[in-house]
Amino acid sequence: MAPPTGHVVSPANPVEQAVRWLNDPLNWTNPGGVLDRLGEHLSLSALAVLLGCLVAWPVGLWLGHTGRGGGLVLLVSNVTLAVPTLALLSILPLTFLGFGRPAVVVALAVFAVPPLLANAYTGVRQADGEARDAARGMGLSGGQVLRRVELPLAVPYLAAGFRTAAVQVVATAALASFVNGGGLGQIIRAGFGLDIAAGGGQILAGGVLVAGLALLVEGTLALVERAVTPRPLRRARRAANRRAADATAGT
Repeated sequence: MAPPTGHVVSPANPVEQAVRWLNDPLNWTNPGGVLDRLGEHLSLSALAVLLGCLVAWPVGLWLGHTGRGGGLVLLVSNVTLAVPTLALLSILPLTFLGFGRPAVVVALAVFAVPPLLANAYTGVRQADGEARDAARGMGLSGGQVLRRVELPLAVPYLAAGFRTAAVQVVATAALASFVNGGGLGQIIRAGFGLDIAAGGGQILAGGVLVAGLALLVEGTLALVERAVTPRPLRRARRAANRRAADATAGT
């Protein structure tokens, strides 16, 4: 029976569509489904963060050890953050990297460098000066002081930078679909190719998957960071955070 004249049949609720899409086992197990895209997303993110660590940590640790380059660290962090990841994803495929995973990994690695570099530098600079002086008094070389004293004391800061970089990369890796890089973003992109009645739920489902994965990574790495942070340093950070909150509230 046809609806009365002037009555508009509204499409299904996108939330209901997303729940229905996520509850369909075929959307998870079929080739190109959630499980395949999740594996791609995690591998892209892991490679990008690993590449960022290989570049940022040695530089940040050495600059922190020498006490020089603070301005350089700040400059690199600001410049890197100012470059949109989507712009890098558009430019890098035009180079020898081509379209696909290599360009995506490099672009995401650039995005991961600022927190890794800044926290490595800060971690070494915050190392206990008395412990550093004692190590030098025992005849340890500069490299030995860095490896045996400063690096262990900087581990909580390295963990904090790794956590920030990993969450940012996981959330941003959804853009990889624009250059045929795979990942969960492919689900969102495929939804835009459908009509609004059918694609709205898939777009929302893809967004929920990306957000859920980022929250899972955040929670897991927060536990790791807590485990490697000594209690006195945790208390000092909480006190500093409270002071910063009080100062902000008082302005």
